[in-house]
Amino acid sequence: MSQRLRSATNVAAGAQEASQTSSPAGERFARALAEKDTDALRAVLADPIDFQALTPGRHWQASEPSVVIDEIALGRWFKPSDRIEHLESVRNRQLPGREHVSYLLRVRNAAGDHLVEQQAYYDTDGDRITWMRLLCSGYRPLGTP
Repeated sequence: MSQRLRSATNVAAGAQEASQTSSPAGERFARALAEKDTDALRAVLADPIDFQALTPGRHWQASEPSVVIDEIALGRWFKPSDRIEHLESVRNRQLPGREHVSYLLRVRNAAGDHLVEQQAYYDTDGDRITWMRLLCSGYRPLGTP
């Protein structure tokens, strides 16, 4: 079920903790990414992880959470100067033997406002993601308001 959310950076600490322990791993990944929360990302990714992603123009692979987080997701996809304004929507669903998460981020940078959609299939061992295949739309520019 898709849901409209308030800014991922304005979640009350208690509600954030509760959602991190009761939410599916894919949703926790999306929320942590939207908040650029490296600790929460490390908590949801297993070590080692079998990670591959496809973005416009590049295929990414990693087996260590630190590479996924520091060198890929928060190092190249969403640079420190990129502000993730909102987690617009997140949807997690279970498939036979695998889970799926899709989420939409509103991002602001020097080039303006953008939407970025990502879809991921993943496996878990307990509450941590052990295997993930992710597809990204790239930064889709929004017109000026």
